[in-house]
This record gives sequence, C-alpha cells and structure tokens, in this order.
Amino acid sequence: MTGEQKGTVLVTGGAGYIGSHTVVSLLEAGYGVVALDNFTNSVNSAKNESVALKRVEEITGRKVHFYRCDLLDKDAVERIFKAHRIDSVIHFAALKAVGESMTNPLLYYKNNMIGMINLLEVMDSLGIYKMVFSSSCTVYGEPERLPITEENPTGNVTNVYGRTKYFIEEMLKDAVRADPKWNIIALRYFNPVGAHKSGRIGEDPTKQFTNLMPYISQVAIGKKDVLTIFGNDYDTPDGTGVRDYVHVMDLASGHVAALHKLDQEHIGLKMYNLGTGKGISVMELIQTFERVNKVKIPYVIQERRAGDISSMYANATLAEKELGWKAVHSVDEMCEDFWRWQTMNPNGYKTEQANGHH
Repeated sequence: MTGEQKGTVLVTGGAGYIGSHTVVSLLEAGYGVVALDNFTNSVNSAKNESVALKRVEEITGRKVHFYRCDLLDKDAVERIFKAHRIDSVIHFAALKAVGESMTNPLLYYKNNMIGMINLLEVMDSLGIYKMVFSSSCTVYGEPERLPITEENPTGNVTNVYGRTKYFIEEMLKDAVRADPKWNIIALRYFNPVGAHKSGRIGEDPTKQFTNLMPYISQVAIGKKDVLTIFGNDYDTPDGTGVRDYVHVMDLASGHVAALHKLDQEHIGLKMYNLGTGKGISVMELIQTFERVNKVKIPYVIQERRAGDISSMYANATLAEKELGWKAVHSVDEMCEDFWRWQTMNPNGYKTEQANGHH
C-alpha cells in the first residue's frame, strides 16, 4: 500500500458480497472508503453495523465509514455525500435475484432504476462525475457467438434483473451524451464465486438463493440434502450449463483497475467484461469442488429453468489491454476459498447477530 491517500470512494451496496471484497482491495490500494447499504442482500448486527465491513476493517487495519441508507431516500444519500469529500462512486447496490425479478418486476425496476437516477442526480449536483457501475453479462441475453466480446449486441435479455442492468446502461449512454463531464466505466461481470482467502468474508445470501457455489457448499456442509441441477440436456460437452466463473477477489481488483483508469483519463462511458475467458460446466464445478475439498455432493437432475441459457463465457481481452486487469485465480482456488469461508462460518455472518434482529 502506498502512503499517499488516493481520494475517497463511496461504495453503494458496500456490505454485500462483491462490495465487501472490493472494499478490501480499495483500502489496500490506498483509497478511503465510505460505504452505504440498506441490508437487503446483506447481514446487519444489532447495532446496525455491517458484520462484513467490520471484518474488512480487521483484515485491512483501515477504517470504513458506514451508513445504513437506501438509495430510494435521496435526501439521506445527499447527506452522506455532504458529510465526506467523495471523489468517485462504485455502484453495486441492486436487487439481484433472477427468479424474484420475474415474479416482482416493479420492485426491481423501482429499486434498481430509481436508485441509480437518485445517485446520478446527487453526484451531478455536487460536481462528482466518476463512477464504476456493476453491470452484468445478463445484458447480452442468449449469445449468438462465443466468447462474448463487448461488441456483442445487448438488450435481448432473458430476465427482469438483467433488463434493469441493460436499461441502466442505456440510461448512462444518454446521460454521457447529454453531459460529457461524466466519466463512467460499466463492468459486465460474469459469474462471481469464491471468497477472501482469510475466510473472514464471503457470500452470505439473505434471500432464497439459486447461485450454484453457495448451494454446492450448503450440500457439502449438510445443511441441504441434495443439489438440484437444472437441465443436463444442453448443447454443451456434458449437457449441463456452461458459465464463466470468476473469483470475487479478481472482480475486486477489476474495480480498482477501473477506478485507476478513471483517475488517469477521461473516457466518457466504456463497458468492460470481467471474466476468465473460460467456460466451466455445472458438472465440472461440482467435481472440482469435491476433489479440492474432499467432500461428496449428491445431486439430482431436474428440468431446465425458464430463462436459463446454455453457454456463457467472456472474452476479457479488452479489460486486459485497457485496464491492465486479468483474472488470476483458478477454479481450484474458487472452490477452496469458498469452502474455507463456509466451514469457518457455517451460518454465514448470522452468528454475530443479536437475537430478534433480521
């Protein structure tokens, strides 16, 4: 870590899975961090602090200024900006469950779209124009060709969650066209997995989750009896869906690289894929997890899920060329690090909650 302070970043959704890991990388890179979260997708302690961010402070030995705040409360957001000298924003905060987005679309549109609009308006009013935005590979829909480059068409999205990301990207394009002062990078993540190697922070889903890695882990630790694989008749080498799994600490370093880019030059708006460039099937991930962690994962095959696609993996060479970023963690490490987090924290962060606070 360098001695000079690099400026202060506001991290929305900072208590969440990717947010908390990115805060570690930001602090280690010499940035100051102010974080906000409304605890929709993360766990809070009885004192309304983020358990994850308390642990981030332990890991890094640095302070995080934390606020419980909802982006739909524009006045509260403005107060946070005015209490600190914010130089840039990393915007993670969003509702993100694909299934829930299909059954409750208006909640997703309201939260994700209006939250972003409020944030942009407050930033604009205070003359802050640097932002890194969490987008998603879901904006590509079912890809016509693989691997997916940033030139692939977006918009033919298969679920409401992904559509909110697509609409926000379009909104950002219009905002930048109208006011060239904006300097924004949208990072299209592929499938985040793994955890910080300390085992102190990791993914702790608060909703009914369908993410594969936590599900595998829950079966391995005995909290769930069996893993459900949705569809083994896809047009893939072993019939199960293929995804580009990327270690969460690689994603974290991607955000720091994006921020460096915005600090150095004015690019308006640019999109980058963050992935490994390699597709891994559901079956391969299960088998790697079993081998690396010496556990058994019983599974059952069910019908494909609506809205699921067969194969998705990134071409991430643009991020390597322009941001100097590359995924360095292997699938073995993803499985090992996630399992370390799971075994050290069998109930996630919830053990540190006071009774009756959820």
